Amino acid sequence: MTAPDAQGRGPAGWRLAGIGVLALGVAAALYVAGRLHQPDYTFSMFGADPFPPKALLATIALALAGVQVLLALWIYRKLPLAAAAPRPVPIAHRVTGFVLVAVTVPVAVHCLIAYGVQLTSPRVAIHSIAGCFFYGAFAAKVLLVHSRRLPGWALPVAGGTLAIVLGVLCYTSALWYYNGYQLPLF
Repeated sequence: MTAPDAQGRGPAGWRLAGIGVLALGVAAALYVAGRLHQPDYTFSMFGADPFPPKALLATIALALAGVQVLLALWIYRKLPLAAAAPRPVPIAHRVTGFVLVAVTVPVAVHCLIAYGVQLTSPRVAIHSIAGCFFYGAFAAKVLLVHSRRLPGWALPVAGGTLAIVLGVLCYTSALWYYNGYQLPLF
Protein backbone atom coordinates (compact mmCIF):
# COMPACT_ATOMS: atom_id res chain seq x y z
CA MET A 1 0.00 0.00 0.00
CA THR A 2 1.75 3.09 -1.21
CA ALA A 3 0.53 6.52 -0.29
CA PRO A 4 0.46 9.17 -3.03
CA ASP A 5 3.35 11.05 -1.40
CA ALA A 6 5.31 7.92 -0.53
CA GLN A 7 7.97 8.35 -3.18
CA GLY A 8 10.41 9.88 -0.69
CA ARG A 9 8.95 13.39 -0.39
CA GLY A 10 6.48 14.71 2.12
CA PRO A 11 5.30 13.03 5.32
CA ALA A 12 6.03 9.46 4.14
CA GLY A 13 9.63 10.38 3.33
CA TRP A 14 10.07 11.91 6.76
CA ARG A 15 8.57 8.83 8.42
CA LEU A 16 10.89 6.58 6.46
CA ALA A 17 13.88 8.75 7.37
CA GLY A 18 12.84 8.70 11.03
CA ILE A 19 12.61 4.91 11.01
CA GLY A 20 16.06 4.73 9.40
CA VAL A 21 17.53 7.06 12.02
CA LEU A 22 15.95 5.01 14.81
CA ALA A 23 17.33 1.78 13.29
CA LEU A 24 20.79 3.28 13.11
CA GLY A 25 20.36 4.51 16.69
CA VAL A 26 19.55 0.99 17.93
CA ALA A 27 22.55 -0.44 16.07
CA ALA A 28 24.81 2.36 17.36
CA ALA A 29 23.58 1.94 20.95
CA LEU A 30 24.33 -1.79 20.83
CA TYR A 31 27.73 -1.10 19.31
CA VAL A 32 28.65 1.47 21.98
CA ALA A 33 27.32 -0.74 24.79
CA GLY A 34 29.28 -3.67 23.43
CA ARG A 35 32.47 -1.65 23.10
CA LEU A 36 32.16 -0.17 26.61
CA HIS A 37 31.23 -3.49 28.22
CA GLN A 38 34.05 -5.42 29.87
CA PRO A 39 33.77 -8.94 28.39
CA ASP A 40 33.18 -11.76 30.85
CA TYR A 41 34.65 -14.79 29.10
CA THR A 42 33.46 -17.04 31.95
CA PHE A 43 29.78 -16.19 31.35
CA SER A 44 27.82 -18.89 29.61
CA MET A 45 24.14 -19.50 29.13
CA PHE A 46 24.99 -22.67 27.21
CA GLY A 47 27.35 -24.67 29.43
CA ALA A 48 31.10 -25.16 29.26
CA ASP A 49 31.29 -24.99 25.45
CA PRO A 50 28.83 -22.40 24.13
CA PHE A 51 29.72 -22.86 20.44
CA PRO A 52 27.65 -25.97 19.62
CA PRO A 53 24.30 -24.70 20.99
CA LYS A 54 24.89 -21.19 19.62
CA ALA A 55 25.76 -22.62 16.20
CA LEU A 56 22.60 -24.74 16.31
CA LEU A 57 20.41 -21.77 17.25
CA ALA A 58 22.02 -19.66 14.52
CA THR A 59 21.38 -22.43 11.99
CA ILE A 60 17.74 -22.65 13.08
CA ALA A 61 17.45 -18.86 12.75
CA LEU A 62 18.91 -19.00 9.24
CA ALA A 63 16.47 -21.74 8.23
CA LEU A 64 13.59 -19.69 9.63
CA ALA A 65 14.86 -16.68 7.67
CA GLY A 66 14.66 -18.79 4.52
CA VAL A 67 11.07 -19.70 5.39
CA GLN A 68 10.38 -16.01 6.06
CA VAL A 69 11.68 -15.01 2.62
CA LEU A 70 9.62 -17.70 0.87
CA LEU A 71 6.47 -16.74 2.76
CA ALA A 72 7.04 -13.05 2.02
CA LEU A 73 7.52 -13.81 -1.68
CA TRP A 74 4.26 -15.75 -1.60
CA ILE A 75 2.44 -12.92 0.19
CA TYR A 76 3.74 -10.38 -2.35
CA ARG A 77 2.82 -12.79 -5.21
CA LYS A 78 6.42 -13.07 -6.41
CA LEU A 79 6.66 -16.87 -6.31
CA PRO A 80 6.41 -18.38 -9.78
CA LEU A 81 3.51 -20.77 -10.28
CA ALA A 82 2.06 -20.02 -6.83
CA ALA A 83 -1.51 -18.88 -6.44
CA ALA A 84 -2.48 -16.07 -4.10
CA ALA A 85 -1.40 -16.77 -0.54
CA PRO A 86 -4.17 -18.26 1.60
CA ARG A 87 -5.06 -16.65 4.90
CA PRO A 88 -2.71 -18.81 7.04
CA VAL A 89 0.38 -17.69 5.11
CA PRO A 90 0.66 -14.17 6.60
CA ILE A 91 0.00 -15.66 10.04
CA ALA A 92 2.74 -18.25 9.49
CA HIS A 93 5.03 -15.42 8.34
CA ARG A 94 4.48 -13.53 11.59
CA VAL A 95 4.84 -16.60 13.79
CA THR A 96 8.09 -17.69 12.13
CA GLY A 97 9.37 -14.12 12.39
CA PHE A 98 8.63 -14.06 16.10
CA VAL A 99 10.30 -17.45 16.63
CA LEU A 100 13.29 -16.35 14.53
CA VAL A 101 13.93 -13.31 16.69
CA ALA A 102 13.25 -15.27 19.89
CA VAL A 103 15.89 -17.82 18.83
CA THR A 104 18.46 -15.07 18.25
CA VAL A 105 18.00 -13.32 21.61
CA PRO A 106 19.82 -15.86 23.85
CA VAL A 107 22.69 -16.00 21.36
CA ALA A 108 22.92 -12.20 21.24
CA VAL A 109 22.73 -11.86 25.02
CA HIS A 110 25.52 -14.41 25.44
CA CYS A 111 27.68 -12.72 22.81
CA LEU A 112 27.17 -9.27 24.30
CA ILE A 113 27.90 -10.31 27.88
CA ALA A 114 30.68 -12.80 27.20
CA TYR A 115 32.46 -10.95 24.37
CA GLY A 116 31.00 -7.49 23.86
CA VAL A 117 31.74 -5.91 20.51
CA GLN A 118 35.24 -6.82 19.46
CA LEU A 119 37.25 -5.76 16.44
CA THR A 120 40.17 -8.15 16.95
CA SER A 121 40.03 -9.81 13.52
CA PRO A 122 38.05 -9.23 10.32
CA ARG A 123 35.70 -12.16 11.07
CA VAL A 124 35.02 -11.04 14.63
CA ALA A 125 34.61 -7.38 13.60
CA ILE A 126 32.17 -8.23 10.81
CA HIS A 127 30.24 -10.54 13.14
CA SER A 128 30.08 -7.96 15.94
CA ILE A 129 28.97 -5.12 13.68
CA ALA A 130 26.47 -7.32 11.82
CA GLY A 131 24.98 -8.38 15.17
CA CYS A 132 24.39 -4.75 16.13
CA PHE A 133 23.02 -3.97 12.68
CA PHE A 134 20.64 -6.97 12.82
CA TYR A 135 18.74 -5.58 15.79
CA GLY A 136 18.65 -2.10 14.26
CA ALA A 137 17.19 -3.57 11.07
CA PHE A 138 14.74 -5.57 13.18
CA ALA A 139 13.58 -2.39 14.92
CA ALA A 140 13.07 -0.76 11.52
CA LYS A 141 11.07 -3.72 10.22
CA VAL A 142 8.80 -3.72 13.27
CA LEU A 143 8.07 -0.03 12.73
CA LEU A 144 7.56 -0.53 9.00
CA VAL A 145 5.10 -3.38 9.59
CA HIS A 146 2.95 -1.09 11.71
CA SER A 147 3.00 1.86 9.32
CA ARG A 148 0.52 1.89 6.45
CA ARG A 149 1.67 5.09 4.78
CA LEU A 150 5.14 4.28 3.55
CA PRO A 151 6.52 3.27 0.16
CA GLY A 152 5.57 -0.28 -0.82
CA TRP A 153 9.23 -1.24 -1.29
CA ALA A 154 10.27 -0.32 2.27
CA LEU A 155 9.03 -3.43 4.07
CA PRO A 156 10.50 -5.94 1.59
CA VAL A 157 13.83 -4.09 1.69
CA ALA A 158 13.88 -4.24 5.49
CA GLY A 159 12.96 -7.93 5.51
CA GLY A 160 15.54 -8.74 2.85
CA THR A 161 18.16 -6.79 4.77
CA LEU A 162 17.39 -8.82 7.89
CA ALA A 163 17.77 -12.08 5.97
CA ILE A 164 21.08 -11.00 4.42
CA VAL A 165 22.50 -9.77 7.73
CA LEU A 166 21.45 -13.02 9.39
CA GLY A 167 23.28 -14.88 6.61
CA VAL A 168 26.41 -12.84 7.35
CA LEU A 169 26.05 -13.59 11.06
CA CYS A 170 25.69 -17.32 10.42
CA TYR A 171 28.61 -17.35 7.99
CA THR A 172 30.88 -15.65 10.52
CA SER A 173 29.76 -17.85 13.43
CA ALA A 174 27.92 -21.12 12.81
CA LEU A 175 29.60 -21.94 9.51
CA TRP A 176 32.93 -20.86 10.99
CA TYR A 177 32.35 -23.30 13.87
CA TYR A 178 31.08 -26.16 11.67
CA ASN A 179 34.08 -25.70 9.37
CA GLY A 180 36.62 -26.27 12.14
CA TYR A 181 36.95 -22.64 13.25
CA GLN A 182 37.73 -21.44 9.72
CA LEU A 183 35.55 -19.47 7.37
CA PRO A 184 34.43 -21.68 4.51
CA LEU A 185 35.41 -20.50 1.05
CA PHE A 186 32.69 -20.88 -1.54
